Amino acid sequence: MDAFVLLGSFLVLMIIGMPVAYALGLSALIGAWWIELPYDAVMIAIAGGVNKFSLLAIPFFVLAGAIMAEGGMSRRLVAFAEVLVGFVRGGLSLVNILASTFFGAISGSSMADTASIGSVLIPEMEKKGYPRDFATAVTVSGSVQAILIPPSHNAVIYSLAAGGSVSIAALFLAGVLPGLLLGLTLAIMCLFIAKKRDFPKGRSIPMKEALRICVDALWGLMTMVIILGGILSGVFTATESAAIAVLWAFFVTMFIYRDYKWSELPKLVHRTVKTLAIVMILIGFAASFGYIMTLMQIPTMITGLFTSISDNKYTVLLMINILLLVLGTLMDMAPLILIMTPILLPIVKTMGVDPVHFGMIMMVNLGMGLITPPVGGVLFVGAAVAKLPIEKVVKALFPFFGALLLVLMAVTYIPALSLWLPGLLLK
Repeated sequence: MDAFVLLGSFLVLMIIGMPVAYALGLSALIGAWWIELPYDAVMIAIAGGVNKFSLLAIPFFVLAGAIMAEGGMSRRLVAFAEVLVGFVRGGLSLVNILASTFFGAISGSSMADTASIGSVLIPEMEKKGYPRDFATAVTVSGSVQAILIPPSHNAVIYSLAAGGSVSIAALFLAGVLPGLLLGLTLAIMCLFIAKKRDFPKGRSIPMKEALRICVDALWGLMTMVIILGGILSGVFTATESAAIAVLWAFFVTMFIYRDYKWSELPKLVHRTVKTLAIVMILIGFAASFGYIMTLMQIPTMITGLFTSISDNKYTVLLMINILLLVLGTLMDMAPLILIMTPILLPIVKTMGVDPVHFGMIMMVNLGMGLITPPVGGVLFVGAAVAKLPIEKVVKALFPFFGALLLVLMAVTYIPALSLWLPGLLLK
């Protein structure tokens, strides 16, 4: 009955249209009332949820990504990717995917990736003879890399949802190979489609121009080196690397590229703060919701349910994948990580699944949810940038869903994809 009251009230509040964050907070209060827990305890749980030093990584990474996105970095990364792969048949689709790889390693955000890369490449691809819906599908699916490749904001949220027991540095490293595998899988599929549909070849860029483009992009690409290099060398933590990344992004944008006006900076900071306020409210209310779930022993009950169905690790992981894929289409990624991690992590840990590995499984699953209707935030951004109906973009996405499912199966059943790099570099 306890679980019915807490989860039922949350679902009812969601159905009537209440924002997820407020639905979490209010259902936590309803749950506290039901079990006769003082409301002070709920307030303490909310405050404790956001009073964590590691959470500072989120605002810093978001701000660094916003500065680089609006400061001309996306245009330079597209040009750099074109130097590397733009000359082959269907080359612009490969440029799109590779630019997403680079930009994801700076912004850590799929939405920022889709908006920035899409605004540059979707019109360009259409002009060169690619269907607009195909260009949008490439952009949207390629942006899922940003969830996996460091510095992923969602990896920080997963670490928080796991009670801080999972290293952010380990999660960052764990996302590198799955992210690159995703990009490679999409690229191979695009090459196949390009040959089948006879898409145009790109131009070969002269050496002198290529060198200028590479040097121009190098300043922004150094952000990746600063973040990962600093963490791996032990010079600073993941949180401190985020702060350094902001300083570097500001320096490159305002003093090297100089495409951004100083007068626009306050507006950028204001937009970033608004975004972060929503995220922090969500994290605080999700912490109180998780606290009430723990008191009601809901995670223990769900663990018992899964293990009663099967004690085979691979079967349980398949069931969890199906569950997360369905939930990912109905709710945004961050609240799902905060809600489902405390429930599912104990299940997989009892079966010997490493928490870092499971984090990557969650990222790929919920990343697919971001590009799937009816609540695919990245899908909506891509359709808005391309000025296309959602239905047309979804139809073009069907082959890309297949590629993403292949990557999901590989990440789920080949733990070394997630664990090899952390094991090698964080000994």
